[in-house]
Amino acid sequence: MKKIICKREYDTETAAIIEKRAFGEFGDPEGYEETLYQTPKGYYFLYVNGGEASPYKKEDIKSVSAAKADEWLKK
Repeated sequence: MKKIICKREYDTETAAIIEKRAFGEFGDPEGYEETLYQTPKGYYFLYVNGGEASPYKKEDIKSVSAAKADEWLKK
């Protein structure tokens, strides 16, 4: 998936996966996944996707700061 946010390109095909987390079982309407990526230029983003009753009802990319990425990793 690719998305432009504030003139920056975030692309799951070219970025490196830092960590992936899944919540719930496959097919669970409340289940979702979050994957933290780092772009070649050093920016961080979360790729999110989930079921219809989850916090992420459709796939999306959300940019995050280095501090937020670090906080996410410590959870």
